[in-house]
Amino acid sequence: MPRPTAAQLAYGSCTVICSTLAMLLLSQTSSGVGIAVIALAALALGLLVAMTVPLPKARASAAAASGASGAAVTAPAAAPADGQARVAARRETVSAGAEPGQGPATAA
Repeated sequence: MPRPTAAQLAYGSCTVICSTLAMLLLSQTSSGVGIAVIALAALALGLLVAMTVPLPKARASAAAASGASGAAVTAPAAAPADGQARVAARRETVSAGAEPGQGPATAA
């Protein structure tokens, strides 16, 4: 799940605060259950607003302007797997008691 953008956080937070105040003032409730229901409704509304904020189109238009092909777009996704494989190989080397730079087969 991607991290929320600053706009999503701002819109969601403002929605929660404003809707909570409006519902509390309009309902004039003083019971704990009523306040809890209003708070939960405001949180749900804030989450809905935050998730429906459109994502920035600068990334999509920049990729289209540069003429990036499908292979170039998928290449960065493969990079973390290579890095993870190197980290896993390094852990195996260290856990086997070998010196850095030597594989498990040469450790004697």
